Amino acid sequence: MTTKTPATESPVTADLVLQERIEGNILFLRGQKVMLDRDLAALYDVPTKALKQAVKRNADRFPSDFMFEMNEEEMSDMRSQTVTSNRFDRTNKEPQ
Repeated sequence: MTTKTPATESPVTADLVLQERIEGNILFLRGQKVMLDRDLAALYDVPTKALKQAVKRNADRFPSDFMFEMNEEEMSDMRSQTVTSNRFDRTNKEPQ
């Protein structure tokens, strides 16, 4: 899922598009701003599984609270939010 920048698009415009893409995927959970693993993987253009494996292999490079799994209540709350419901419907997969 690589987004190519047209030759006529300035680097500043490309940066703004990337910033909007990141901000659009930030969620508020457990009192913190977070991103779902699949959204972070898409940002880096890698499969979600590869991202999670890389984090596990290099755990010492990340803070202890870098990654966590949502509990059932959090999953239910995420599904009920209209902002994220379309993403759940589109993939039929739960975030991890």
